[in-house]
Amino acid sequence: MNEKLKAIGTYLASLANLSDHLDIPEAQKSIRENIYFRGPNVYILFFAIIIASVGLNVNSIPVIIGAMLVSPLMGPIMGVGMGLGTNDTRLALDALKNWGVMVVISIIASTLYFLLSPLSLDKPTELLARTNPTVYDVMIALFGGLAGILETSRKERGTVISGVAIATALMPPLCTAGYGIANLNATYTFGALYLFLINSVLIALATYVAVRFLHYPKLDEAGTNTKRKNLSITILLLCIVVPSVLSAIKVVKENNFEIKATDFVEKHRFIGSTYIYDYKINSSATPASIEFYLAGEKLEESAREAFVLEALKAGFHEDQIILKDDATSDIREKLSDEELLRQLLQSKDDQIEAYRQIISNLQIQLEEAQQALLSTDTLALEETEVQP
Repeated sequence: MNEKLKAIGTYLASLANLSDHLDIPEAQKSIRENIYFRGPNVYILFFAIIIASVGLNVNSIPVIIGAMLVSPLMGPIMGVGMGLGTNDTRLALDALKNWGVMVVISIIASTLYFLLSPLSLDKPTELLARTNPTVYDVMIALFGGLAGILETSRKERGTVISGVAIATALMPPLCTAGYGIANLNATYTFGALYLFLINSVLIALATYVAVRFLHYPKLDEAGTNTKRKNLSITILLLCIVVPSVLSAIKVVKENNFEIKATDFVEKHRFIGSTYIYDYKINSSATPASIEFYLAGEKLEESAREAFVLEALKAGFHEDQIILKDDATSDIREKLSDEELLRQLLQSKDDQIEAYRQIISNLQIQLEEAQQALLSTDTLALEETEVQP
């Protein structure tokens, strides 16, 4: 038994072994070469930012992905991580300087594009996705950065770096920041810059951790400087991560409220002769609320109280339920009589179909009960005939 466990342990250790697959000197050389931002890299970044901005402008995910594959943004960020991990202050500062130049060029390019672009964004979903970073973005950046530095460190390199560039999404936040500047929208600008900062810091942190773990050669072993550096990194991480955790909690609460509200509306679409024609979920309000727009006969007070009671049973508070009896006039301002009638008939058809489904299920249950009863009677008759 002990021999088998030892063999399993040896096999698992061989699976997790890294030393035979790494080329640390080549990895160091590659990272050092990629931190510098001059010549073709400047033009490539500018073009990639324009491509990503176009993709965000038209909400095209494939275009955005293509731009992320083109951009050279990862180099300086990994350079900062390796410089900190190997106590190479000169490398870390050079990489940080090039990172700053890269950010400035990216924001200028995206701002110019959105200032000149004739396309308007009625529903900028891809842009909005870059303005509300959460702890999930922290996890993506951290594990993406770990995958990136391991890919850079191994002897036989594949396509992992391209995947990391897509997953961590460094370019779209910079484009979104440019959009915010071009449209004087501080929410877009600062939200996107915060997301970019999260991605950059966590990729650099992942590189720092991997460089230490893989025993990259260090320049010095100054204990005091190392402690001060570790403390600075910890404080920076707390400043980055804590707001993202709070944002994630807020997003989860809003999402849960929206799911619960949608489910409640679907189950209580009709209130007597009154119909919930439309509803609006204000999940980000304080407190979160649902506005119900009613059509049909005017809602009686008893029916209103019964509806609010159902909402309380479903877990809502009374101040979260807002009933608007004058929705019919608002509806008629938005829709023609034909459209209104069509949508009301459609809702009735849906309700009739639901009733039909219930009747069908009851019929099946009735047939099964009759069949079971018939089987019982037949069995009783057979037993009677068998008796002498």
